[in-house]
Amino acid sequence: MKKIVLTGGGTAGHVTPNIALLPKLKELNYEIYYIGSYTGMEKQLIEEQNIPYYGISSGKLRRYFDIKNFSDPFKVVKGFTQAVSLLRKLKPNVVFSKGGFVSVPVILAARFLHIPAVIHESDFTPGLANKIAIPAATKVCCNFPETLSYLPKEKGILTGSPIRKELLTGNPLAALDLCNFTKEKPVILSVGGSSGSKVMNDALRTILPELLKDYQIIHLCGKGNLDDTLTDTKGYAQFEYAKSELRDMFALADIVISRAGANAIFELLALRKPNILIPLSANASRGDQILNANSFKKQGFSYVLEEENLNSETLLSAIADVRKNKQTYIDAMAKSTQFDSIETIVRLIDETAKQ
Repeated sequence: MKKIVLTGGGTAGHVTPNIALLPKLKELNYEIYYIGSYTGMEKQLIEEQNIPYYGISSGKLRRYFDIKNFSDPFKVVKGFTQAVSLLRKLKPNVVFSKGGFVSVPVILAARFLHIPAVIHESDFTPGLANKIAIPAATKVCCNFPETLSYLPKEKGILTGSPIRKELLTGNPLAALDLCNFTKEKPVILSVGGSSGSKVMNDALRTILPELLKDYQIIHLCGKGNLDDTLTDTKGYAQFEYAKSELRDMFALADIVISRAGANAIFELLALRKPNILIPLSANASRGDQILNANSFKKQGFSYVLEEENLNSETLLSAIADVRKNKQTYIDAMAKSTQFDSIETIVRLIDETAKQ
């Protein structure tokens, strides 16, 4: 039986794609282990999957000044030492990384021990953790055609993002019941990320009276962002977040308004949902969501509304445009070759494990 160590953590985006690979890896009889941080969200998410989990020291490497910059390199060195010890104990045939800073010492340890490693870069341009890891990797998977130009030619492979199969099995009738909606009006689903987005929440709620004339609204507004004054508004259902019921909400939605994190937008692509992307402002990020969104716009998959231009008028205009051109967006997404990413990535892992 072949063995694989998965790694990645810090955000859900560094964990859920790993979880998406688990059924196929188990089908191929891989013995699976996970290395993450001591207390990151990945620990709970992976242990829920009944996968053996090992925590190591993890430090963040920052591009800006922070007093922790003086101590975190020592945490990375400690993590590397721990990863070497674990990999020697587990003896995997291959390591797969979804990124995040906890993955850096694991990939470096794999190279030190001559264990082949495959890494996955979600965003348009590699983040700092993957920039450090790429020289030590055997192959580098990516989501966007444009990303290949940032990767070594002999390593870069366009795969798309692993999507959890259960997202494709939603029941729209279950969401109708949950939200107390009717079948008479189309549904807009607004998703602002796990912590929500104030600017998106405010913009949507400002135009709510206008929207409810023609639509029903499912609003995932983030923890602590419920508006009690709207609790009994007919045709409007607000939730802090969604778990298993998210697949039903997606199945019901005619249009999705979303941030432009890589995992989120590739879920929309897999579901072929006409969408409006509102990428996180460059003032609050390294600008990766803007690049992600513009790539999807270029490929005809999405309508992009930048946060700086978001207001009542522009959001209403975007919704009207997507509704009018709904089939055009669906047809463009249907032509994408990046739906079978799990098969592609696992096949690559399996080939690498045999080297």
